[in-house]
Amino acid sequence: MKNGLKASVVMASMLLLAGCKNFWNVSSTTCTSNCSTTVSSGIFYVLNSSAGQVEIAGYSIVKNTLTALSGSPYSLPSGPYAVAVAPNDSFLYVSTQSGIYLYTIGSGGALTLASTTPISTDFAGYSMQVDATDSWLVEASGSGYLYAIPISPSTGETTGTVQQISLAGITPRQLAISPDNTKVFVALNGSGTEVVPFTASNSDPLPKSAGTPIAPAGAGGEAISVAVDPTNRLLYIGETLGTSASANTGVLRAFLYSSLGGTPTEVTGSPFASGGLTPACILPSASGAYVYVANATVSSSSSGAISGYSITASGSSYSLSSLSITASTGTTPAGLQEDSTGSVVLLVNSGGNPDLEVYSFDATTLGKLDAALSFATGTDPTGALGIAAAP
Repeated sequence: MKNGLKASVVMASMLLLAGCKNFWNVSSTTCTSNCSTTVSSGIFYVLNSSAGQVEIAGYSIVKNTLTALSGSPYSLPSGPYAVAVAPNDSFLYVSTQSGIYLYTIGSGGALTLASTTPISTDFAGYSMQVDATDSWLVEASGSGYLYAIPISPSTGETTGTVQQISLAGITPRQLAISPDNTKVFVALNGSGTEVVPFTASNSDPLPKSAGTPIAPAGAGGEAISVAVDPTNRLLYIGETLGTSASANTGVLRAFLYSSLGGTPTEVTGSPFASGGLTPACILPSASGAYVYVANATVSSSSSGAISGYSITASGSSYSLSSLSITASTGTTPAGLQEDSTGSVVLLVNSGGNPDLEVYSFDATTLGKLDAALSFATGTDPTGALGIAAAP
């Protein structure tokens, strides 16, 4: 391991909310739009953090019905932070206040805890992802480090020495590994967004040190979300205080991926107004034609909102255009995912009202998200703070 041990951490505020009932005590469905359309989805997992339901809830949607996986919900030893599913769909990792735990994924998506001993004792794993080779669990820690944990593609267990480098800040919000598996991006609040080279084939896939972070666009702004286009065309960063053009000062920034080895270059028009104050989640569609931003807070509103943008390519140049269509959400969106079938977008709200929302893609207006279903999966708020869809 490189020099430097994990420092003691003053725990950041990580959306641990209070609630009442168990996740599966109540399961109601409300059709909110296009109610004649039958909606189904692939398997997905939600992290719940409120009192009495510190757990992973696994389920799918079958003909408009929320359907629990066998054995769900799965209890956790302590409050969770983040969840990641391996690309081979065999393993799920959950970071908690007592470390990172491994679950094997069985028939129908059912989870089995591999061991009561965590594979990592880091108690501040705020964001993580498994790389495309299923060989590294990459984690951004509140201890101020980026960790690369070697794992076995066949067992999911750790296989060697954990590698690490120091981050520019100790409050990482999100990380993303590029689809070509050569870069890791970490949104670090006021410190900006760090771009870290990554080489999965090396015994130490991380560089000796990270480069200079991409600074926030606006004075006092913070980088709170990050995502990469599925075909490595664009890097997206969600920041606060990036514009003064309206009361909603959050922005989506878009950078040419090809420029990230040198001076990062934003596409024309970037940064783009996100439609809210805190662009907490970014979802590039699997097709690469659209990108969506879930704003956790919106000016003069008690709920969140999703804004969408279409992506246009002209040779090696790209442009974003607002869809001018906003989808409303519940309170404080905390996770946004496209399911494995590519037919729905799933959103969890840490503040509830409701806990889980399902959007379908409009059949006539390209890129538009239609609010299709909503679920009260317990007594709001259940403290749903993350979601991971099976690949």
